[in-house]
Amino acid sequence: MPYEPPTHTVERSIRATTGAKIVAGVDEVGRGAWAGPVTVCAAVTGLRRPPDGLTDSKLLTPKRRTALAGELEKWVTSHALGHASPEEIDELGMTAALRLAAVRALDALPVRPDAVILDGKHDYLGPPWRVRTVIKGDQSCVAVAAASVIAKVRRDAMMAELEAESASYVPFGFAANAGYPSPVHKAALREWGPTPYHRLSWSFLDALPQWRHLRKFRVPAEAAALESGGQLGFDF
Repeated sequence: MPYEPPTHTVERSIRATTGAKIVAGVDEVGRGAWAGPVTVCAAVTGLRRPPDGLTDSKLLTPKRRTALAGELEKWVTSHALGHASPEEIDELGMTAALRLAAVRALDALPVRPDAVILDGKHDYLGPPWRVRTVIKGDQSCVAVAAASVIAKVRRDAMMAELEAESASYVPFGFAANAGYPSPVHKAALREWGPTPYHRLSWSFLDALPQWRHLRKFRVPAEAAALESGGQLGFDF
């Protein structure tokens, strides 16, 4: 499928207009999942040519994505991951949890970036970070695309490990769905209820009368539904 490969255009612009020398691309995965952490990758790539086929992780097959992540982890100048747990998501809300995960990733880099390219239109980082938001940055910016692929592959592997950890998690199909909604995941929730890795503030519990008492309310139900991707009243 033809596509326009990502470039260093935004990074060059940031360097030219701000004097920044180290620019990190940042992307997240797991925002809309029902189980597991939200994971953020920060990647610093410099201005070198990236491995062939680099693009948004969602546009790659699982096999190609996994292979490319291995290449990228050796190719990038540096990268780091940060996670916010389901408990932190329930306590803080998604926006604050994203910031927490992103700061953890950025702080784990060997050198603090002078500027950050953040995928999307919303700056969930804020001061003191110098941020440039780019819609579809995971398709157009090399560093963000690299972060996208690494974050996706590493989080998917984490969710597969959860399934392998205990036979009680096998029915949820985490290795296949990575904690996102799927028929298998929904059926397991109906039968067994949420695991310790589920986000109990998410509104999918409202559609499960036998497990609804476990729902956590940090904010009004309408706001919680928006944070969980508008899943309020989801029809199981």
